[in-house]
Amino acid sequence: MSAGQYASDIPLGCEFLDGILQNPINRLILDRFATLGIKDWWLTAGCLAQTIWNIKANRAPDADIADYDLFYFDPDTAWQAEDRVITQGSELFSDIAVSVEIRNQARVPIWYPEKFGVPYGAVHAASDGIDRFAYQTSAIGVCKDAGKDGLDAYRIYAPFGLSAVMQGRVIPNTVLPVKKVYEAKVARWQKIWPDLIISPWPADDGQGQDA
Repeated sequence: MSAGQYASDIPLGCEFLDGILQNPINRLILDRFATLGIKDWWLTAGCLAQTIWNIKANRAPDADIADYDLFYFDPDTAWQAEDRVITQGSELFSDIAVSVEIRNQARVPIWYPEKFGVPYGAVHAASDGIDRFAYQTSAIGVCKDAGKDGLDAYRIYAPFGLSAVMQGRVIPNTVLPVKKVYEAKVARWQKIWPDLIISPWPADDGQGQDA
């Protein structure tokens, strides 16, 4: 399990945190999900990166963000256990007109091979899911400690750092052979944020057939 780092301990961390909190949906989700008492969780992926890109492009911070991803870890991989948390989340966010996707990362190895055609590997923490995103740039998580306020209430998990997201550079992460996933996602992103600098998936990533 990664506990992440305080924003002040990461290069560009304070600027990044200030940016993502300008999106009121990010702030609200972080505030409310912290109250559930789940120890290992992160708000992650596009909702963070795209908030930054919106701000850089002088757009509303929450513009064109399709969904908000919450990763958590529970060793109980029963569907019913995950469904209980999803139901709790639905009640927490019932007044927000956005899609909040809540997923137990311990369950990902169960369904991932069938959906994407490649094995996912063992999962021991919610941060493992962030490590395996198809793109380094949005492989970032933020969580908040319940009952705290101010800069040190938040922690950031950023295994590839924050410079790429702050600069609008999209870089592939080839830990899983999911070239098609990467290319489909960045094609959508570039239509919305045309100033993004897209790095291509390596011609030979040494991992076999694309998913």
